Amino acid sequence: MESLLGYLPWFWLGLVVLFTLIEVFTFGLTTVWFALGALVMVFLSTLPIPLVWQLLLFLAISSVLLVFTRPLAIKKLKVGRERTNTDSLLGAKALVMRDITEFERGVVKVHGMEWSACSVDGVPLVQDSVCIIERIEGVTLFVRKQDGEAETGAHPMKKDV
Repeated sequence: MESLLGYLPWFWLGLVVLFTLIEVFTFGLTTVWFALGALVMVFLSTLPIPLVWQLLLFLAISSVLLVFTRPLAIKKLKVGRERTNTDSLLGAKALVMRDITEFERGVVKVHGMEWSACSVDGVPLVQDSVCIIERIEGVTLFVRKQDGEAETGAHPMKKDV
């Protein structure tokens, strides 16, 4: 049994490599905590601690790391959501280039670029009117009529859009 204890650091080192490889290929930010727990166990396994207690220590260390540091790491690394420059369009004004009806997409122009657009609430938007971007799905902007906009569409802010 003592000869087996001499190989335990290698066992834990093998687990470090295994968990690290799994993390590299999955990017889930989960197995990295088990890799760190196994790394701690590489050093603790040199002490005369029975294997059962080593396994329990490994699970405890990994769980503590997972529970207390994963949320911080996700926040710092911004895992899970890719922000793009299109997020800056939300709430911006856009100029209607082609009429938007309840059942038909139109075209709007914002920051010099033309986008396919749909009405959020089904209210028709006529050409040359100004609208507000509510959300983006794929390459389609979902817009609403700007408050106070006249039905004719001509708007003093048109040149700013």
